[in-house]
Amino acid sequence: MEKREIMDGELHGEARAARASFVTWIGLVVNIVLTAFKYLAGFLGHSGAMIADATHSLSDLITDVVVILGFRIVSKPADHGHDYGHGKVETLLAAICGFFLLAAGLGILWSGACSIWGVLRGGVIARPGAIAFAAAVLSVVSKEILYWYTLKAGNALNSPAIIAKAWDHRSDAFSSIGTTVGIGGAMLLGERWRVLDPVAAVVVSVFIVRVAVPIIRESLDELLEASLDHECERRIRSIIERNDDVSGCHKLRTRKIGANMAVDVHVVVRRDLSLVEAHEIADAIEDELRKEFGRETFVTLHVEPDAQSGASSGGPAGRREAGPGGSLCISGRGPLR
Repeated sequence: MEKREIMDGELHGEARAARASFVTWIGLVVNIVLTAFKYLAGFLGHSGAMIADATHSLSDLITDVVVILGFRIVSKPADHGHDYGHGKVETLLAAICGFFLLAAGLGILWSGACSIWGVLRGGVIARPGAIAFAAAVLSVVSKEILYWYTLKAGNALNSPAIIAKAWDHRSDAFSSIGTTVGIGGAMLLGERWRVLDPVAAVVVSVFIVRVAVPIIRESLDELLEASLDHECERRIRSIIERNDDVSGCHKLRTRKIGANMAVDVHVVVRRDLSLVEAHEIADAIEDELRKEFGRETFVTLHVEPDAQSGASSGGPAGRREAGPGGSLCISGRGPLR
């Protein structure tokens, strides 16, 4: 199969995977620097919030590596063992990112709660140092820039894994905002307010968990073959039924395959059409669906004769397999029962 490049303004195949890997490499380099600096600042600055924040950045680092390795598989074309390509790997990557994000949020929550419990029992938290505050500010700025850069790339590539990574960066920015406030308050307001450091960590952990749960839910829905939303299916029916030779459609089944989607539907046409005419109608519908939802959409059309129309002149049943990205099944099976 020939290498697919940029087509109609969209990235496909190896070009898309290369772009996704480049974006992820940028995040990986930033996360390596930030994680090292934040751990150093957390230990030198005696800040539990900064150490928790550094742990969150470490989870980003791990997911960056997972995405880079995974996109090497996603870029592979369909083969004999994977008729629909390897798009589900991308969904799996998004799920892994979500689970790491959830684990990081729960870890920060536990660490902060333990520190707060220690204060309530009479413990004293060390005053955070200026280096911890500086690391928090640097993290907010760099991760927010990285969020917008990655989100733009994820939307352009229509990649759930890259978009999940963008929200991973945004959650790190939120985490660092809370860490900045907590460390700043603990530094400036005196010993009794040092509890703000772990309190900030706990508050931020809630936001991290709220970002992680939708990513996990959507990824698992796709891995479990959930249908597309009602609006998308309504658009599919509208495209099919606006063809003058189509009297209706039924048995519509849809699902996501990575960045692409698959459509399987029965289309009802006049009985007096020949097999060639029915074939041309199916091709026209298939082209319209791909124009609307992308060139890589998998389309399977089952063409059936309308039970209410006149006698069939289409001859015996026929079947044709379409080119890459979909299949077409045309059948003349007599009246619908």
